Amino acid sequence: MRALLRRPSPLPGFGPCLGLALAALGIVVLVPLAALLGRGIAMGPEALWDHLARPRVLAALWLSFRAAIGAAAISGMLGLLLAWVLARYRFPGRRLLDAAMDLPFALPTAVAGIALTALYAPSGAFGRVLEPLGLKVAYAEAGIWLALVFVGLPFVVRTLQPVIEDLDPAVEEASASLGASRGRTFARVVLPVLMPALSTGCVLALARAAGEYGSVIFIAGNLPKLTEIAPLLIVIRLEEFDYDAAAAIGLAMLAIALALIFAINAAQAWSRRRTGHA
Repeated sequence: MRALLRRPSPLPGFGPCLGLALAALGIVVLVPLAALLGRGIAMGPEALWDHLARPRVLAALWLSFRAAIGAAAISGMLGLLLAWVLARYRFPGRRLLDAAMDLPFALPTAVAGIALTALYAPSGAFGRVLEPLGLKVAYAEAGIWLALVFVGLPFVVRTLQPVIEDLDPAVEEASASLGASRGRTFARVVLPVLMPALSTGCVLALARAAGEYGSVIFIAGNLPKLTEIAPLLIVIRLEEFDYDAAAAIGLAMLAIALALIFAINAAQAWSRRRTGHA
């Protein structure tokens, strides 16, 4: 009887689907991660710590994740604003702006880095204006943040936009009719509904920013202990055939990224329980 009540599925049975999914997951994700973890186990904790405790490595890791977290926060704020404008307002050039949000997805990251460097270098169109004001973007940490916001912003916009489009304006009108101000309506009614999508977009932006390489190396200047990011240091160690050092840095990045993602997901789950949203 239970089998007769099951809904028909366009896909084949559960077994083949699960097998194909697990095979794809294993080949694409789990096997490379297992190889990286195996390399770290083979090195041993002492050798692993020896590679990671070097000042240059610590500085690169601290810069990469500091910039990634900051860029994800900025992407979250700007992405919320842009998604709201694109979903709620009609104005000349809206379709062009909407299409431009997908540009960082399609644009090679090296091209994005070259374009940003050309604009914000001391001789560039924007850098020529900012440099006399004491605002250095290219070949400084600010340039890294700018590149990471550029690649991370579309993740937030595209995650939030459909949720805002499905949000019923009648709920906001009901809140306003009960005497709530616009700010209170947004904070108490709209924002709790958007928080799951917003946090998901920020996590995606953070994950992209933590491992970003192509767009950053052109604008960063790549000065050791100043503007050198961890992915670049991994490439340098690979070019030196120091595979153990590269694997150690990769393991550290993996562990930190997983810890950040788990922390954000835990905060998101706590927020859902607190606000009563499933």
